[in-house]
Amino acid sequence: MAMPAAEIETLIRAGIPDAEVTITDLAGDGDHYAAHVVSAAFAGKPRVAQHKLVYAALGERMGGQLHALQLTTAVPN
Repeated sequence: MAMPAAEIETLIRAGIPDAEVTITDLAGDGDHYAAHVVSAAFAGKPRVAQHKLVYAALGERMGGQLHALQLTTAVPN
């Protein structure tokens, strides 16, 4: 079952309230997305810890309802 991009964005923003989120459907199938997430919450954290914050926001949907997510994270300028 595909997951709408808007739902991914909503979940990430709920888990990381200050996040700026851009979602791109990579294959046009609603199953393979890229997410670019910018948040001050990432400051001072290594990339792996930043990604864990995003995955925690997505919860059990990652790997189930959400098949693939190409993730990039950044701290605001």
